[in-house]
Amino acid sequence: MVARSTTLCASLGRSPWARARWLVVAPHADDETLGVGGLIAQVARTQRLGAVVYLTDGAGSHPHEDERSRQALAAMRRQEAALSLRRLTRARGPEPVFLDWPDATPHPCGSHAFEAARRRLAGLCRRERIDAIAVTASHEPHCDHVAAFDLAQAVSGSSGLRHMVLFEYVVWALQPPLGPNRTVQTNAMPGGLRTLALNAHRSQIGPAFGKGFKLPPWQLRMADRDRLYLRKARHVVG
Repeated sequence: MVARSTTLCASLGRSPWARARWLVVAPHADDETLGVGGLIAQVARTQRLGAVVYLTDGAGSHPHEDERSRQALAAMRRQEAALSLRRLTRARGPEPVFLDWPDATPHPCGSHAFEAARRRLAGLCRRERIDAIAVTASHEPHCDHVAAFDLAQAVSGSSGLRHMVLFEYVVWALQPPLGPNRTVQTNAMPGGLRTLALNAHRSQIGPAFGKGFKLPPWQLRMADRDRLYLRKARHVVG
C-alpha cells in the first residue's frame, strides 16, 4: 500500500489562501455539508464565498416508477440544497448553481456537455474573481465525485484562470488524497451547525421520499472542521 501524505497542515485563516474567494463544487446535494460545510460557513462569514455548484440532479438516490417521480426528487433536492446553504451561510451566501447532470451518469471529459459546463463555470469564476476551488477528491469511490474533480480541474486550467488553486476534500474516501504536500484546516464550526444543515436534506436522511439511499451512521458523525488538500491545476485549455 502506498502511504498517503498529509505533511504540512495549517489553519486556513493563517495560510496563503486566507483572503481567497472560493468556488465549491459538490457532486450531489448534501456533499457540500458533509465535505466542506465548515469551509462554506467560514468564508461566507467574510463574503468570500463566490458560488456553490451542484453537479448532478441527485435523482439517482432513490428508485423511480416513472419520469415524473424522478423530476419530483430532483426538485426536492434543489430545495434541500438551497435550505442547507442558507443555514450554513446564515443567509449571507450566493444562490446555489445547478448543472443538472444525470445522477450516476456523468458526461465524459471532452464531450460537448462537459465542455459546455467547463465554459459556464470558467465564466462564473471570472465574474466572481474566484481564487480557489474546493472539489471532491479524485480518488473518491463514486463516479460523480470523480467527474466533479475532473470538471473542476478543467475549469482551473481554463484560459485566464491559471492563478487559481485547486483543493480536494473527502466525503466517502477512507483515506486522504495521495501525495498533497499542503493541507489546510478550517475553523471549528459553531455547535450543531453542520447537523442543522444536514437536516435540510430530508430525502437523504429520512423517509421524505420513501425507501432509498440513507446516510450510514458513521457518516452522520461529522467533524467540526474540514480538511482541504492542495492540488495544483496542470494544464491550460481554451
